[in-house]
Amino acid sequence: MNETTEEDLDSKTTPFGRLAEKLGVTARAATVFGEAVERDGMTVIPVAKARWGLGGGSGKHGIGGHREGIGGGGGVIVQPVGFIEMSNGESRFRPIVTPGAWLGMAAVGSLLILALARLRRD
Repeated sequence: MNETTEEDLDSKTTPFGRLAEKLGVTARAATVFGEAVERDGMTVIPVAKARWGLGGGSGKHGIGGHREGIGGGGGVIVQPVGFIEMSNGESRFRPIVTPGAWLGMAAVGSLLILALARLRRD
């Protein structure tokens, strides 16, 4: 029987541990909150949303002692969501509203109006 050692459990020695470490370096606070920019007494700090995920696989001994396996991977998505304005001792978050967000709000609003109109008829 194989015995698992502490070194085997070290996250840096497993493929997923190495991948998670690399993704963690990419998706950190400095990525989400960008470098501050100052001009005319106002400081602006960009803000983003970061999402990351991992997927895994497995392996086994196949026919004739050949090893078979399935791999894995991961990824990071960082999207800008707004910025923080700081001036005169006050701060304010300003969201970035994209055309897609406006279309989504319009679609939800339209469905709400249709539902209310249907309720009034009944």
